Amino acid sequence: MAKSLVAGLAGLGLVGIVAGPLAPAALAESGRFELTGPDLRITVTRAGKELPLGAVPSLAEGDILHIAASLPGDQSAHLMVVSAFLRGATNPPPREWIGVARTWRDKPAEQTLTLTVPKGARQMVVLVVPDTRGAQGALVDAVRGKPGEFVRASQDLNQASLDHARLDAFIAAVRADSIAHPQGLRKIAPVLAHSLSIKLNEDCLDKIAEQQASCLVENREALVLNDVHTSSLTETLAGAPTDLALTVSATAAAGAGLYSPYIGVVRDLARVLGAFSNPQFSYLPTLAVVNGPVASLRLNTAPSFSKPKSVMVMAMPAIGADSPPQLRSTAPGPLCARSGPLVLPVEGAPLIFATGYAHDMSARLTAPEGKQSELDVTPSAEHGGYLVTSEHLPQNVGTVRLHLHGRWGFDAFEGPDFLVQRADDGPWSRSAPVGSTNPAEAGGPLVAGRDNTVTLAGPSPGCVEDVSLRLGNGPARPVAWHATDEGHVSVTVPLAEGETGDVRLEVREQGIASPATVALRARAESSRIDSVEIHAGDNEAVVTGQRLEQVLGVSLGDIDFRPDGLTRQGRTDRLHLTAQNAAGQSTTGQGATGQSGAPQGSGGKPGPATRASRVGEAGTMVKVVVRLEDGRNQGVTVRIAPPRPRIDMISRTVNPAAIVPGTRPLKLSADDLLPEDGELVFSVKAGPGTTLDPDDAIEVARAGSQSGLRLTSGKGLMMVDGQVVVATLRAADLPPGSFGPLRYRLVQAPGTPVGGNAGNGEQVGAWQPLATLARLPRITGFSCDGATSLPCTLSGRNLFLLDAVAADADFTRAITVQPGFTGSSLRVPRPVDGTLHLRLRDAPQARVGLAIN
Repeated sequence: MAKSLVAGLAGLGLVGIVAGPLAPAALAESGRFELTGPDLRITVTRAGKELPLGAVPSLAEGDILHIAASLPGDQSAHLMVVSAFLRGATNPPPREWIGVARTWRDKPAEQTLTLTVPKGARQMVVLVVPDTRGAQGALVDAVRGKPGEFVRASQDLNQASLDHARLDAFIAAVRADSIAHPQGLRKIAPVLAHSLSIKLNEDCLDKIAEQQASCLVENREALVLNDVHTSSLTETLAGAPTDLALTVSATAAAGAGLYSPYIGVVRDLARVLGAFSNPQFSYLPTLAVVNGPVASLRLNTAPSFSKPKSVMVMAMPAIGADSPPQLRSTAPGPLCARSGPLVLPVEGAPLIFATGYAHDMSARLTAPEGKQSELDVTPSAEHGGYLVTSEHLPQNVGTVRLHLHGRWGFDAFEGPDFLVQRADDGPWSRSAPVGSTNPAEAGGPLVAGRDNTVTLAGPSPGCVEDVSLRLGNGPARPVAWHATDEGHVSVTVPLAEGETGDVRLEVREQGIASPATVALRARAESSRIDSVEIHAGDNEAVVTGQRLEQVLGVSLGDIDFRPDGLTRQGRTDRLHLTAQNAAGQSTTGQGATGQSGAPQGSGGKPGPATRASRVGEAGTMVKVVVRLEDGRNQGVTVRIAPPRPRIDMISRTVNPAAIVPGTRPLKLSADDLLPEDGELVFSVKAGPGTTLDPDDAIEVARAGSQSGLRLTSGKGLMMVDGQVVVATLRAADLPPGSFGPLRYRLVQAPGTPVGGNAGNGEQVGAWQPLATLARLPRITGFSCDGATSLPCTLSGRNLFLLDAVAADADFTRAITVQPGFTGSSLRVPRPVDGTLHLRLRDAPQARVGLAIN
């Protein structure tokens, strides 16, 4: 029998099967709590006010209880109703705390229990048992002998009854709605499940309408979710152990997988009550289905009227203070009163839909002029809140406030407030964001290239049905929006594609034929300049701010800095710029003479250091102009920073890789052209005010990049002395995609003296030109026809790396190779000087020759 009790509870999702000694005969039993037991009529009186048991979530010291059996007129078996107050698992109750009513007696006083909750009582159970000579004494001894078992039974049965009430409410609503609204369960079921904290099997909603209801109520053991407030009603008040409930749920013995993770408490009632069963009595856990004052007992096993006779154990509400649940509004903003009932959506208390604990509920209406009135409300799990008949709301008032309140048991119960509005065809306008004290934020254009949040104010935000966006004369498209608690509508205006010009928002309200229009304008947002950094003797500038992709350049007198790489860190942009030479070319991509390949200091035109030195001495204040792509300029005052650490190139040598067998060698005419499989050895010396250290590094990167490969001591760098370093760079070590012009800079460790000042972090020098990394085609053959007037054929792999092929060094007789060429041979001009001249796509200014002999 003990096994059947647990199996029945597990079948309802109310108990997990636990290990323990079980009667073999019980293994075949597996009934649910579907057997109807006797009814008890119970009322509770506190401070002169009487409530039915169904409206009392907890008892209190001094409460007066009236308990009477409600039996049919032809009841033949004599039943005793025994009440027992408990005061803890280790503290037996006195005998006078146990009362007995004999339902078959003629005297009303003997048929009914009239009890006062004694001081110190924490729990209460009611036992219904067939009359047996000596039954009263045996039950008294059982309760007083093992009070802890009845404490646990009281807590777990109370919890189980409350969970069962939610499950019953869900099943009844699903079945009723499947009849009244056979096509509407897809919409109603999720709201029901959320209202009652019931697990929803969403796969059921994909079935045909006729099968949805039966599917939704299958597998009841996995339906009941934990409800925090329900658990708090029955939590241990006397310190009874609960660790078993917390640990057994995770073990294989707890039902071999039958335990549902959605139940908050494991109720091992078979072990609790079976521990003191005897040949005279067997104890049956009993759930109470309470409706008003009537508690209908539900059993999962038929009671026995012969030995061992069945004792039906029913739990009463816990004794102690109970705080009403925190009922919360789920309305995103004002509600709209339209035809049909108005729903006041709430969450946080599933029991308001499954029990009578919340009663005498109403909504207090406060009109704008302060007049108040009460409106009747009805709980509705299908709608997720309380229903108010909208006809009872004022017809000529735009906005009213409703406050939900009532009683929770004997205590006052305060719910949330709601703003309720009626649709109005008044105008809408843009307002400042909620919480802003700056009226100017209500105007101004939108910013193209990103999503904009616009706050709209109108007569009835709660009645807005949809908001659409229209760009210029284009079609309207829906946008995301929500009504706020402050009576506004927040709209997301997507302009990520960079749309500019006239923008219109169209606001449509329920019941209003024509939408209201709010006119706006979008423009590109200008850059925000936080700072400009320029070092003395430098050819670079760094601008910090936001949206710096709009910066065309920075001017300092006649020096023009152009963008040379944009990086972002979080919401901050850093734009690197380099000074341009007279031809408008970056000075970090070429030598001081303006020609690729000539080391600095070799003479000719002033190099970048000479040009950049005109920015001024360190510490002087100068005015720079930041030019934006929309034609606007921003002036910024800059203090020239101290010089950065500097190194200058002494010499460099390119060591090409060994010739691949089967290919023909190419002749490279420039010492700054580094093949993709080659090696570059270069030496540098420290500039004025700079001392080199073994911890220093040289960074190499492609033009336009602000980070690349670092060469350090032992890994590419070898110090000659404190002034000279020799670096070895393998082209294969550079990051992928590093072809084209390369540049280098010095990176000194923190604390290295620079210009007489100690740095707080790494000291980074200016970028300087290093070499050009070029990918070379693999030439496998060259042949010409006999006639001197006919072209020749060039064969090989990766011929798309060629930009042009010419017969002479001046490229007057040349053919151009189309980008992306995939062929393995080209028809090329016949050489006039014994060399076929090649122009590389990665290094157009370099000259490469192929000897034809």
